[in-house]
Amino acid sequence: MKSLVFATNNAHKLNEVSAILEGKYKVVSLADIGCFDDIPETSPTIEGNALLKARFVVNNYHQDCFADDTGLEVDALDGRPGVYSARYAGEGCSYNDNVEKLLLELKGKSNRKARFKTVIALAMNGKETLFEGIINGTIIHEKRGISGFGYDPVFVPDGYDQTFAEMSPELKNTISHRALAVKKLAESLM
Repeated sequence: MKSLVFATNNAHKLNEVSAILEGKYKVVSLADIGCFDDIPETSPTIEGNALLKARFVVNNYHQDCFADDTGLEVDALDGRPGVYSARYAGEGCSYNDNVEKLLLELKGKSNRKARFKTVIALAMNGKETLFEGIINGTIIHEKRGISGFGYDPVFVPDGYDQTFAEMSPELKNTISHRALAVKKLAESLM
């Protein structure tokens, strides 16, 4: 089975993507290739940050690679936290810190519509391709569930009554923004 570098050290993301691509590619992390650099995410867009990470691996480690960037975009907050989702409460913050800040900013707001957006940049054979996955939903008023990570305990996807954190990993890996983008990636690798 061929290996493909996923430009991440996030174990949660690595497990999700590995489960989706199982049987097609062996997904290896940055640590697996000896990359312990803090890859700068300086683009003002999700697409740009995914490309920066993929290009970094190709340019410095000379391996085909894919990278993702994900943002939670909340209507009532003019699309925030967006590109800053992972560090919304500040550098070095925890997932819980980000969720608490989000809930505080949404306090008293009736419009709680939001969307998760993932963009995957594939840098392979000298070519770059982008794949996007979006899932719409609602931010609830308090955390529910213990699975998942990030904003999963407060995000209920449209058409469901459970948060991502209440869903089984199998269900989440079928419907999530990341799953939708990874499926597009997988189809392109066939």
